[in-house]
Amino acid sequence: MTDTAPPRPRFDPVFPLLSALLVLTWSTGFLGVRGLSDTTPILTILFWRSLISGLVLLPFALRFGPRLDLRAVVEQAGFGTFSMFLYLGGFSLAIGQGLPTGLVALITDMLPLGVALLAGPLLGQHLSARQWLGTGVGVAGVALVSAEGLRLGDAPLWALALPVAGTMAFALSAVMQRRLRPASVAVHQSLCLQCLTAAALFALAALPFGGVAPTPTPAFAAGIGWLVLFATFGGYGTYYLCLTRYPAARVTAVLYLSPPVTMAAAHLAFGEPLSPLMLAGTAVTLAGVALAAARGAQG
Repeated sequence: MTDTAPPRPRFDPVFPLLSALLVLTWSTGFLGVRGLSDTTPILTILFWRSLISGLVLLPFALRFGPRLDLRAVVEQAGFGTFSMFLYLGGFSLAIGQGLPTGLVALITDMLPLGVALLAGPLLGQHLSARQWLGTGVGVAGVALVSAEGLRLGDAPLWALALPVAGTMAFALSAVMQRRLRPASVAVHQSLCLQCLTAAALFALAALPFGGVAPTPTPAFAAGIGWLVLFATFGGYGTYYLCLTRYPAARVTAVLYLSPPVTMAAAHLAFGEPLSPLMLAGTAVTLAGVALAAARGAQG
């Protein structure tokens, strides 16, 4: 009788390519907003990004996928309020206030911690000792990077609350989707409805500040095109493509590379502060997030 060892997993050459594409496109949302923020109001940027993304997807949402009824539209509008309007608004306004773009990306990368914290009271899924440890480590790392970023930059302290609030709004949306069991819709339908909802809310929010009419320049058109093509369709599209091919934990681990890439790119493109202490704090934070989000963490 001969022992037959289980076949070793074959190297998948596509995974490194998709991983690199995911990290790069995920970072483009932060960088695109930063690039336009010097010449265009934040709410105007977010309105046009959301509106154009939603309108491009609308014919496909109506033609392909389950039939959209009132329940599905209302549910997706609610999720879009939290996961797009409040999330995008939170981190984008923080960038507009001068908070380092890499620091904003780092704070939003703590989304798994926000989901874990809210899952306790809302879903009855309480944190284990390992997850509490990871949360503490992650918060300590963010505090280290925040202190250094504020020292080197000129953003007000209160600006830190904006990406934190936006990330927690996104986490609340994710947890509520698990709890409410919403009507089944395709990914492109969900993204379409959420984008259009966010566009309407950004337009309302901008009314007291003069509305959302942009200055029609080639730079503005290129910036919005960048955000729609790379950040919305490229980032979300690559993310969902990866989820269809690989385990969610593996895909999430790839996204942990986005903050340092964003930090380096913002430093090179916009001269934003970057120091060894900020890089060290980023490493601490990502280690904490990975620890807290590790599958099967037990107390």
